[in-house]
Amino acid sequence: MSAPSDVPTRTWTSTPEQRVPDRARAARRRRSVTWFVVGLAALALTVLVLAVSRPPGSVIPYDPDNSRPDGSRALAQVLGDQGVEVEHVTTVADAIDAAGPGTTLLVAPAPLMVREQADALAASGADVVLAGAGRQLAAAFTGGRVEPDDWGTAPRVREPRCDLPAAVAAGTVRLGTGLVATGPDVTTCWTDGDGTSALAAVTADGRQVTLVHDPAFLRNDTVLDEGAGTLALHLLGAHDRLVWLVQDPTDLTAIDDPPASDGDLEPDTSAVVPRWLAAVLGWAAVVAVVAALWRGRRLGGLVGEDLPVVVPSAESTRGRARLYRRARARGHGGAALRASTADRIARRLGVPRTADPAVLVDAVARATGHDPVEVDALLYGPPPADDAGLVELAHRLDILESEVHRS
Repeated sequence: MSAPSDVPTRTWTSTPEQRVPDRARAARRRRSVTWFVVGLAALALTVLVLAVSRPPGSVIPYDPDNSRPDGSRALAQVLGDQGVEVEHVTTVADAIDAAGPGTTLLVAPAPLMVREQADALAASGADVVLAGAGRQLAAAFTGGRVEPDDWGTAPRVREPRCDLPAAVAAGTVRLGTGLVATGPDVTTCWTDGDGTSALAAVTADGRQVTLVHDPAFLRNDTVLDEGAGTLALHLLGAHDRLVWLVQDPTDLTAIDDPPASDGDLEPDTSAVVPRWLAAVLGWAAVVAVVAALWRGRRLGGLVGEDLPVVVPSAESTRGRARLYRRARARGHGGAALRASTADRIARRLGVPRTADPAVLVDAVARATGHDPVEVDALLYGPPPADDAGLVELAHRLDILESEVHRS
């Protein structure tokens, strides 16, 4: 059956009140999209600025690609011009793969290298130059015959006083000392009066191991000082191939995993963490900061709220007066009395609140007949010096206000 024609049909229409939430939601969506686009644009701009402003080459100290004063690019280029193949590596595993008999292995200062990595490097079979070596490296390569001193002496010009060919060719150099020979068959050069030397050389397992306490002879800003350049070229150019190790701070290669409990499995000598972990962690930090700025709470305008308890004005006035009295803040108390009196008098006389004090003083003087100088001293004079002066000021202000109301 069809519905009767006289049955009323209901039509839904949106009123202006109903359309307001829709507009508000649309506005919120637009703001969210806007902030998202702004965030992406800011991130893209940051990446672009970093890519454009990034200096050419490396900024890592003693890096052969670093042209800054603390880098070693000048020495690496001179070695390359003399026919030495320089291979730059940043992990112990890569250094072990690249170094071997007939090559020179340079280990730049590596304060984060652990003993297992030092032992793995010592088994490479290459002639080794240790610049600024710590106790781990010195013990691994010399068997304890050379120990670095924790203090050493400051750099100054010294004579080699040894027959090591590289030292004889270099002559006087400006280096700090800090190597102590504690075993036999150790050649020391540039020895100071306290027994520490700038260079120590030993022969271990048929290969030459040379330790230089002060790595300044590798730096761009000091390689030309005295005989530093000659010393570096003789030590690092002894073979046609040089492996230059500047260890990455995140390098964990050549560290064996603990063996299994049953002892049947061989230890895994691969890296504990992948090499790209540092880059991923850096990008994760950037994304976290961007997300926090995008989705973080933003403070809006202040919202007035009713007090949870109604405090009578007389009680509030007495409490503030007690605080002023305890702090002996007669100046603040007098200023509060004068400001309240001036505000009530101005409303009584029709003087706007933005008017200058001189306008209010003239209006009060005309209404009360007092001298304007007297009115100005009463409303805007110096603070009271003691409690009696504060009481007197309150009394005189009360009289002045009464006269204005009677006028």
